[in-house]
Amino acid sequence: MSDPFGAEAELINIEGHFHQGQYQEVIDFDTSSFSAENALPARVLQLRARIALGQAEDVLAELQGEKKPELEAVGALAQLSAGDAESAVETIEQLAATDAGEVGIVQVVGGTVLAAAGKPDEALTLLQRHQGNLEAVALIVQIYLAQNRTDLAVKEVASARRLAQDSLLFNLAESWVGLRLGGDKYQQAFYVFEELAQAPATSSVRSLVSQAVAELHLGRTEEAQAALDQALKKEPGFADAIANQLVWSVITGQDPAEYKAALEQANPNHPFLTDLAERSDLFDKAATKYKAKVSA
Repeated sequence: MSDPFGAEAELINIEGHFHQGQYQEVIDFDTSSFSAENALPARVLQLRARIALGQAEDVLAELQGEKKPELEAVGALAQLSAGDAESAVETIEQLAATDAGEVGIVQVVGGTVLAAAGKPDEALTLLQRHQGNLEAVALIVQIYLAQNRTDLAVKEVASARRLAQDSLLFNLAESWVGLRLGGDKYQQAFYVFEELAQAPATSSVRSLVSQAVAELHLGRTEEAQAALDQALKKEPGFADAIANQLVWSVITGQDPAEYKAALEQANPNHPFLTDLAERSDLFDKAATKYKAKVSA
């Protein structure tokens, strides 16, 4: 029986590169022999990879005047990456309100835009219209985890298990949930990430950082640092690797100041720094109230 979540055979390898964060491999992938049916999905993956590598302005220029909803959605993603979140959200909301909202690529790219623009509930509404799209499932899981709704993420993974348990995306989504659940799930997640991170064909900065996170949860700080060093050797200044170096420094009793400064330089709007600032502000407010009571 065919896997309703599975990609067409032609797309399996290029999709695998994309979902592992091997964006240059996606861009360089030879799609000249692809069928007409898969030419557009392959182009979308390559455009998304270029956006991920900081080429949003070039992508916007290339897509000028394109009317296919899939490419309009990618254009919105490029707008978001270029700093125009308002226009990006407006484009996706307009697409979602038409029949284009039933198109898998529009759902996935649109859901990515809405979630990144701070509209997770709108993103979920769009993504939940999918018809057997495992990337939509993976994004739904990510949004639930970001909302600390691990219970819903577990249900989402469970519903996909019988249909796609051999899929890379399913294994990744299950591993993300495993890192939140803890216990023996840490080790299971580690096996998935280590296999991806250490195999030359699949290794990427993202798989290495994922391996490091699993290592930290397992208390293996030296191995975690080794994986983070590998990631930063591949891509110096990769913000997620630096953020986890900061976490590593706190866990191991090191001074985190150097890593905090490096993260601020790499990405001053990184979620870790935003969360840290919010918690610091809450602490200061609580301390002020406590001090007032003591003074009284």
